[in-house]
Amino acid sequence: MRAVQIDAPGAEFTLVEKAIPEVPRGHVLVKVAANGICHSDAMPGAGMSSAYPRVPGHEVAGTVETLGEGVTRWEPGQRVGVGWFGGACFECDACRRGDFVSCSVGKVTGLTVDGGYAEYLVAPADALAAIPDALSFEEAAPLLCAGVTTFNAIRSSGVRPGDRVAVVGLGGLGHLGVQFASKLGFETIAIARGSEKEPFARELGADHYIDSTTADVAEELTKLGGADLVIATVTDADAMAATVPGLDARGRLIVLGVPQQPLQVNAVDLVLGSRGVAGHASGTAKDSEDTLRFAARTGVRPMIETYPLENAAEGFDRMMSGKARFRVVLTNA
Repeated sequence: MRAVQIDAPGAEFTLVEKAIPEVPRGHVLVKVAANGICHSDAMPGAGMSSAYPRVPGHEVAGTVETLGEGVTRWEPGQRVGVGWFGGACFECDACRRGDFVSCSVGKVTGLTVDGGYAEYLVAPADALAAIPDALSFEEAAPLLCAGVTTFNAIRSSGVRPGDRVAVVGLGGLGHLGVQFASKLGFETIAIARGSEKEPFARELGADHYIDSTTADVAEELTKLGGADLVIATVTDADAMAATVPGLDARGRLIVLGVPQQPLQVNAVDLVLGSRGVAGHASGTAKDSEDTLRFAARTGVRPMIETYPLENAAEGFDRMMSGKARFRVVLTNA
């Protein structure tokens, strides 16, 4: 099979021919149709992989090719996806309490095991999520990371019907976050830089738009009644912190983007409103499956650009440069 791999920390992507992997007991061989490119695909190049060479990619969409011994849930030809969650050990303390996302020895697709920048990949059976027929492979791929991250952050936050949900940023995660918040029935507020983004935000389903370059974000949120939830998809710590005084009582800021600088929040703003700040990771395979099913039913779709597998380096550079609108997806002909 063809695969794109990183041979060592700091190395460039290399297109190679390698043997299709064996399928161990409890695992499934997936024929990859599409794989989304995520900013965290830079982690193997930064030396964060458990071993090298490493095939990146954790937004994998394809079909079941071969079942390993003991696998009974899946069938050859079935449409499946594999996300950041690459399977749990079911033995560590986190798994014992059902927190599979925090599994201390589980697999991370594209980081501790090879990912989807390839024509085939092997994954544990519990890492697979069924893809509805209403979604193309190219549409499904980004939902397995960017999609499940935003969808899961909203639905696990404690917000209730009728609450106000604000989304900071209209990029790869943000444009999905606005769609999910709107389709989930929340009063949706989009926050971004520049008045020219307002029509797009409203097309995505935003009820309100705040231009952070000309308005005091917290003041505008307060005028709307205060946000019950803010999900921050940008990597700007100041833009995140600026929303905290605009949270309603007991409102929460959930951080999805990871800024380089510390997040500085005034403790008075937290204490007086009993407000909270939390981070959120992706989700399990079940969470991904819920995301895919909800998107298929409600019309939530990522905006994508596609590149063939052999042009992975070009697609990766476009995503990292911020020029992509809004997710880049590698495809196998």
